[in-house]
Amino acid sequence: MIGLLGGAFDPPHNGHVALADAAERKLGLDQVVVVVVADPGHKDVHAPAETRLELARLAFPSREVMVDHHARTVDMLRDGPWDDPVFLIGADEYLDFQSWKEPEVVLALARLGVATRPGFALPLPPPERVLFFEIDPVPVSSREIRALAARGEPIDGLVPPAVAAAIGGLGLYRG
Repeated sequence: MIGLLGGAFDPPHNGHVALADAAERKLGLDQVVVVVVADPGHKDVHAPAETRLELARLAFPSREVMVDHHARTVDMLRDGPWDDPVFLIGADEYLDFQSWKEPEVVLALARLGVATRPGFALPLPPPERVLFFEIDPVPVSSREIRALAARGEPIDGLVPPAVAAAIGGLGLYRG
């Protein structure tokens, strides 16, 4: 069973790593593939795709990391080589899932693995093809990391050490 963790990863942080690790353990995934969206259709990115791809490789050194040139998840799943993967998202993203492009097709092409946190109200019964798993909260966001880096403040503990070193060494997010 393959899990797919997609996103802009601008930059990747410890919350992303925790989600991938928890999904692999709790859903019994054989592998988690990290998919860096080159040009997300729903948000602006601050670093080029190749830079974000390299940061993701540093954040996930033991996982396959690839770039995706589709702006929307459904298009990536249509063109991808996977057979019924588990597309991994956080609970907050799940609340917006019905606003995605063709959510019913996404669910036909992949199951959703939704990382919940303690206290998150799960729908009962769970929707078909949606798998919930609990994860300890990791209070961090890419936006927060970019803001800290722009001010020259430390980001240690929010991102893997190799990512922090690369962001500092390349002067990323300095405005």
